[in-house]
Amino acid sequence: MANPKTKKGLQFKRRFTKDNVSPYDQFEYDYRDSVIKNPNGEKVFEMTNVEVPKQWSQIATDILAQKYFRKAGVPQADGSLGRETSVKQVAHRMANCWRVWGERYGYFATTQDAQVFYEELVYSILNQACVPNSPQWFNTGLHESYGITGGAQGHYYVDPKDGQLKKSTSAYERPQPHACFILSVSDDLVNEGGIMDLWTREARIFKYGSGVGTNFSQIRGANEKLSGGGSSSGLMSFLKIGDRAAGAIKSGGTTRRAAKMVCLDLDHPEILDFINWKVQEEDKVAALVAAGYDNGYEGEAYATVSGQNSNNSVRIPNSFFKALSEDGNWDLKARTDGRVMKSIPAREVWEQIANAAWRCADPGTQYDTTINEWHTCPQGGRINASNPCSEYMFLDNTACNLASINLRKFFNESDNSFDVEGFEYTSRLWTAVLEVSVLMAQFPSKEVAQLSYDYRTLGLGFANLGSMLMVSGIPYDSEEARGIAGAITAIMTGIAYKTSAEMASFLGAFDKYEENKEDMLRVMRNHRAAAYDAEDAYVGLEIKPQGIKAQFTPDYLLKAATKAWDDAVQLGEKYGYRNAQTTVIAPTGTIGLVMDCDTTGVEPDFALVKFKKLSGGGYFKIINQSVPQALKNLGYTQEQNDAIVNFAVGHASFEGAPHINNASLLAKGFTQEEVDKLNGAAKSAFEIGFIFNRFTLGDACLTRLGFKEEEFADWSFNLLEALGFTEEQIDAANDYVCGTMTVEGAPALKEEHLSVFDCANKNGKKGVRYIHAHGHIRMMAACQPFLSGAISKTINLPNEATVEEIADCYLMSWELGLKANALYRDGSKLSQPLSTKSDKKKKTDEEDANASDAGVNVEAGASQMVDLGNLTVDELLEEVQKRMHTSTDTKFKRQLSRIVERKSLPSKRRGFTQKARIGGQVLFLRTGEYADGTVGELFIDLAKEGSTLRSLMNCFAISISVGLQYGVPLEEFVDKFVFTKFEPSGMVDHPNIKTTTSIVDFIFRSLAYEYLGRTDLVHVLDKPTVENLGDPSDITLVGKPELSSIRVTAPAASATPAAPAAKANVAAAVNESGTMDNVTAAAKSMQSDAPACSTCGHITIRSGTCYKCLNCGTSMGCS
Repeated sequence: MANPKTKKGLQFKRRFTKDNVSPYDQFEYDYRDSVIKNPNGEKVFEMTNVEVPKQWSQIATDILAQKYFRKAGVPQADGSLGRETSVKQVAHRMANCWRVWGERYGYFATTQDAQVFYEELVYSILNQACVPNSPQWFNTGLHESYGITGGAQGHYYVDPKDGQLKKSTSAYERPQPHACFILSVSDDLVNEGGIMDLWTREARIFKYGSGVGTNFSQIRGANEKLSGGGSSSGLMSFLKIGDRAAGAIKSGGTTRRAAKMVCLDLDHPEILDFINWKVQEEDKVAALVAAGYDNGYEGEAYATVSGQNSNNSVRIPNSFFKALSEDGNWDLKARTDGRVMKSIPAREVWEQIANAAWRCADPGTQYDTTINEWHTCPQGGRINASNPCSEYMFLDNTACNLASINLRKFFNESDNSFDVEGFEYTSRLWTAVLEVSVLMAQFPSKEVAQLSYDYRTLGLGFANLGSMLMVSGIPYDSEEARGIAGAITAIMTGIAYKTSAEMASFLGAFDKYEENKEDMLRVMRNHRAAAYDAEDAYVGLEIKPQGIKAQFTPDYLLKAATKAWDDAVQLGEKYGYRNAQTTVIAPTGTIGLVMDCDTTGVEPDFALVKFKKLSGGGYFKIINQSVPQALKNLGYTQEQNDAIVNFAVGHASFEGAPHINNASLLAKGFTQEEVDKLNGAAKSAFEIGFIFNRFTLGDACLTRLGFKEEEFADWSFNLLEALGFTEEQIDAANDYVCGTMTVEGAPALKEEHLSVFDCANKNGKKGVRYIHAHGHIRMMAACQPFLSGAISKTINLPNEATVEEIADCYLMSWELGLKANALYRDGSKLSQPLSTKSDKKKKTDEEDANASDAGVNVEAGASQMVDLGNLTVDELLEEVQKRMHTSTDTKFKRQLSRIVERKSLPSKRRGFTQKARIGGQVLFLRTGEYADGTVGELFIDLAKEGSTLRSLMNCFAISISVGLQYGVPLEEFVDKFVFTKFEPSGMVDHPNIKTTTSIVDFIFRSLAYEYLGRTDLVHVLDKPTVENLGDPSDITLVGKPELSSIRVTAPAASATPAAPAAKANVAAAVNESGTMDNVTAAAKSMQSDAPACSTCGHITIRSGTCYKCLNCGTSMGCS
């Protein structure tokens, strides 16, 4: 170690726990069922009697049960092996593991300090105040608490006892808690550390669900000379190989795509090809789609092209921006000898970057000079790359483990203040956790194990900033918000480095500290200068950071921020630091949902009205809970508060509604019991039209009201219009009952307060306000000067954004001192077509759309057939076919074809009815079947009465039905009509088909799947595998598990009630499915470009540079 150790250790006083009171006893608990369903109501996961604190939401419970509970090898009370059932077990095994490793290597001053450390961590996890990244939930403590061990998986670690690199002998004794990796690649084809070896190293990381980034700038460009003669095939050919390798791995893993970052220096000879790589691939996709191939995210078109399994970023130095400002040239240099291979105008390079990002969202930008000026360890090498989400930036072949603090847990709503002492305590506590995690970890390669031990990088961050600001009544895009965000970030990182220096005082600084001492202290002092906003105090920085603006920052936060950095620098100067880096802002996708965070990282809220998941399935529509508190803090009375909230979320009742209310419904013939049913269903309705149906009211009600079954059995039947209500009356009642999903136009809300409630997207069907991209960039710039790493965040731009706006955002990010930026323009990829919010459909009386099966009686004309009575059946068929092919007489052919007799359908027949929504267009597909289950007719109903498209589809359905009844194989129709491309197209609300190129394409995909078993034409097929199962054959129990003493047994289930009638079951299923349609519709209206979840099929939302699912918690990217 660089510094001599003392006999001291970390001391912990109680902050949130109490003496002689178990942290587990500080919470009340519920036993819940965890049920995750796909959009059609089918269960994809179910677990009963899951024990969680009462404050936990259902989505947090579902994530815990589905993803984080260990499903095998856990000792049970009866001596058998089973699964975890309580969050207490998970909190214990993680906190106990950290405590055991910390005690083993002298991290605590006394045993009592270790016990307080353990109990405060348990409280933190149960209270959702701070939690670690997903690999810790998966792996940490399985050996310590359950005695599980198993065969080695090719990992390495450095033994702290002797400092020697060793190969792991067990998969469980040392967990793999790290989520973020950076790997190097050398200009070598087959040797260790070279190109082909990289794919193997990446595979080991992808296999365990983590992400990796690499800078490929060492690889020589095309036409550069090879040592053995000849010329190189170039970088791009190898990138395509790596992309294919990553794509193959993702198909068998737990993530939807391999989480990978590809970086390239801007002076690489093939930089222009790299910039336009995905643009050209998108052009290929467009050609393939035009030729009839599926344009879905996992469809054949995208599977055929390259570049779909990584985020791409260009590394831009400050010298490029100088050339750009002077309209100068930019030199592309050979990798082998550094000679200039080509000189091109800098403006051309910049325009191509902006155009490519506008076209396909790549490449992102990483500002190389800024990154390396803030580098704490330049003597160890340059920072060349980042992890896939761009928050971890450090040396090649290093790793980082993450944890995130929930800021809302430290915000006091009674006086609008922030609990600085509690936040500082939690930052110190979890910095120690992350440091211990480095100590106990194993790594997927020798190099990563050695360098992670040498530099010990950590990744503490926070979440829920946007929610906290809204509760405070402070607009996200304001100087006050940026002052608060900068101060909180400064406090967190200052305390983290102070704790790191404290640990260095008795454990010693990280091994490579002495050779990097001057550089690291320079960076620490620059952080401190930013806390004081002392522009003249910065050393070695070309771009001055955005310091904390005292005039916009509360005094107590400013004082805490400056003190934290004073202490961090003073202790560091005295003892050095235990860790080369301590903080980043990660996307916190899944773990953010576990903490019930409304927002992730530095993101603003994405919507004002949300859907709360209920135990056992179903959703309840609620206002974002930040809104009522914000209104209170802004001085609104309770009456005004209620009016504004009701305007946004609705009254969830027909009592007092205009036109359609309890009184008018009773006058129309509804009973009081039926009105009560409607009021109950209104609580979760996205639109009132969704609840006026047979499933809510029952067939007896509709029959009594004078409607026939054939009327209300039609999925396009509109009961409200049939009862005589006009569209204007329905709209007015809908706004009252279901709300407008926005506060814009709300009664009593002042114009100057609208900005407090601005979100990342437009709210509802009527909202027009959203936070501009510049607001996001300025918020990132306020936090960046106080982070060791960077910020994972994708800035969404509307579809109408221009190439110039993209370039402006990238330039502004550099000017404000950001380390990286990624932009996404809605609808910029063919796999994610822009969809619109639900259109208002003007309807007249519905016409029957029935294809008559009795109106086509064709008499066969006289034929000129020769006598074929002596032929066998096969000979007869062969002769008829021969005559058909050889004859030029079309009249004869028609007469001959009429020998094929039409096969009439039975008068009473089965089939299915499928509702779908394609690009805002509602469609009902119905079929009629023969007795053998084959399809014989279809009906296609569209919601737009009288439209040309509806009439054409009606005629089309009749023609297909006639063809089917005359024996044309369904396979022929499928082959001819799938991949037909015209509008409307795009995302589809269907359990199996998620995107389509047209209505006709959707119809025949659906028919092919239902009647032909064509699974190749659908996007979602199999149920997902449950995560964290382990391999029972690879588990050995060692000793008695410690957790048995706190294991909680769920109470005995009550007697199972008798099953209701089958029709009631169907109604319930449809109601639950319809409720999820509300959630999906709301999500799509706020973020049109998001793909469907690979686990449960629901629409996802942005989380940093990844996506997350609000239904099941799946994070599409690294953990």
